Amino acid sequence: MSTDTPPPVLVEHVTRRFGAVTALDDVSLRVDAGEIVGLLGPNGAGKTTLLSLVAGLRTPDEGTVRLFGADPRDPAARTSLGTTPQETGLPETLKVREVIDFVAGHFADPMPRDEVMARFGLTELADRQTGALSGGQKRRLAVGLSLVGRPRLVLLDEPTTGLDVEARHVLWQALRDYHADGATVIVTSHYLEEIEALAQRVVVVGSGRVLADDTLPHVLDLVAVRRVTLTVAGPVAGLAALPGVHEVTGTSEVPGGTRVTLVASDADAAVRALVTAGVPFADLEVRGASLEEAFLSLTTRDAAVPPDAPAPAAAAAAPALPEVAR
Repeated sequence: MSTDTPPPVLVEHVTRRFGAVTALDDVSLRVDAGEIVGLLGPNGAGKTTLLSLVAGLRTPDEGTVRLFGADPRDPAARTSLGTTPQETGLPETLKVREVIDFVAGHFADPMPRDEVMARFGLTELADRQTGALSGGQKRRLAVGLSLVGRPRLVLLDEPTTGLDVEARHVLWQALRDYHADGATVIVTSHYLEEIEALAQRVVVVGSGRVLADDTLPHVLDLVAVRRVTLTVAGPVAGLAALPGVHEVTGTSEVPGGTRVTLVASDADAAVRALVTAGVPFADLEVRGASLEEAFLSLTTRDAAVPPDAPAPAAAAAAPALPEVAR
């Protein structure tokens, strides 16, 4: 990409308030062409507000937002944008194929109707009125409609809400295929498995601030949490007091003792303490945090920071994050 080409999304020092509530607090974010970015955060973290600013539906109180280098409120800037909000209203009396045709009529080179329906498993529903669709079917149609105009940037806010596991996998593959054609995608989700399945880069937002922004493996590495699983021959009651251990989970009786998992911020210290204390154990396994553990740990850490504390730097600067709240 030429250095003169503006990125699809550029957010610089943006603050957005709703009355006394600060939804976004000095947030900066750049998304380059061809990226697929997962936006993670609990309810109220600011994810939807951020997407609404990028889509031109709201304006920041402070800072700037640029869509392909232009003001998102300019209709011309949004011609290459496709969006699926959390809730989408569909005309209940129109058939699926009629809705797709209606949306396609707004674009110079739309994706063919049959292709849209095939990508999102809608072919058998072509003649069904949208009012007769299930919630999951409506969701698939809404995501399909966001791609009808062949947008270069797609914003998907909780795209698989209401879908069963099979339908989610169909949608994931459709998004992967569309991204492979060169599109830029930003997706928010509460399904952490979804972000792991789709995203190359993860932005974690909490309390309106960016807590981490990096590749998926690096976001996991930011969190020192490890899972130490072992079989203990003796009592397990004192394991929670070992150095670096936050909690003891997953205890089960197995041949030779009790199989137990220690959630530890310092796995090495915990294992050394086990050896020093003479605790008999076997079958030791240590693995890194899952995305869910990273997500919970980062957002918990943010909650432990005083309200007047400075916002953390982007993850790319390798910040020293506060200790996990216990």
